[in-house]
Amino acid sequence: MTFPLRIGTRRSRLALAQSGMMQRAIARALGVPDDEVETAVPLVEIVTTGDRVQDRRLLEIGGKALFTKEIEEALLDGRVDLAVHSMKDVPADQPEGLCVAAVPEREDARDAFVSTRFETFDDLPAGARVGTASLRRQAQALAQRPDLKIEMLRGNVDTRLRREAEGDFDAIFLACSGLNRLGFSAAIREPLSLDRFLPAPGQGALALQTRAEDRNSAWAAALNHAPTALTVAAERGAMRTLEGSCRTAIGAHGTLGEGHMRLTVEMLSPDGSARWRRSGELFDVSAEDAEQAACRLGEQLGAEVKAMAGDQQVDPSTLDG
Repeated sequence: MTFPLRIGTRRSRLALAQSGMMQRAIARALGVPDDEVETAVPLVEIVTTGDRVQDRRLLEIGGKALFTKEIEEALLDGRVDLAVHSMKDVPADQPEGLCVAAVPEREDARDAFVSTRFETFDDLPAGARVGTASLRRQAQALAQRPDLKIEMLRGNVDTRLRREAEGDFDAIFLACSGLNRLGFSAAIREPLSLDRFLPAPGQGALALQTRAEDRNSAWAAALNHAPTALTVAAERGAMRTLEGSCRTAIGAHGTLGEGHMRLTVEMLSPDGSARWRRSGELFDVSAEDAEQAACRLGEQLGAEVKAMAGDQQVDPSTLDG
């Protein structure tokens, strides 16, 4: 292994927390002494377009690939050697020459209900103002509570928590994983049901991305968590079929049981008035080609959902905020 091994990361507090976790894990896997971690496995901070533009929904400015584009360019240019992304921000198809080399063990995949005024989602009064930039969370909330007023909320986790605490919203939705990794678990008033709020594909997982020729690096083998990689492969298979981006309200989540995996996939109309869902199982999770089979299951269920739902892509010009 050639050092330094440079890690590309966004500059947000959450991105740096996640990248720092991986920096330390990679250093341990490669036998780097604690006092040499910063020089042997340095973090290279990169500001992405998604970070710079905070006043509009991602679907209005090009989708969630805007959180990865500049970092991927740095990988291809040789300015960094690997990148740490939130898996749900990684587009279904990799740019030519790059790959996801490892998927570490997943954090809590659930959405978090955050409110200083109300204990649970069901406690919200009629007409309550709920902040989120996620079309999926908007649709899922309105499917259960069409009386709610969903308002656009972007920015880093600190900003979102502050705005809720200051009364801009009655509640907000965030990912449990991000709050846990930042040490903000106490802000979670209610971890939302995986059934009622089916997560985004890959939610709670990280993607370690590198150049294709480095996919079999020692750090990749050490950090890859096979059960997480399997369920994420299934979820991303569904995402690929459903053209998952910020323009479609989709959820997909896989769970492992005794020798099998169950995958649930759904698509919703943006106003929550319609919801299409399918589930299926993969029975041989220990097979050599299990990840490919999981991906095929996701693609199959995604195609079935898509056939039921039709075209649910959103015209950005029809959205407020």
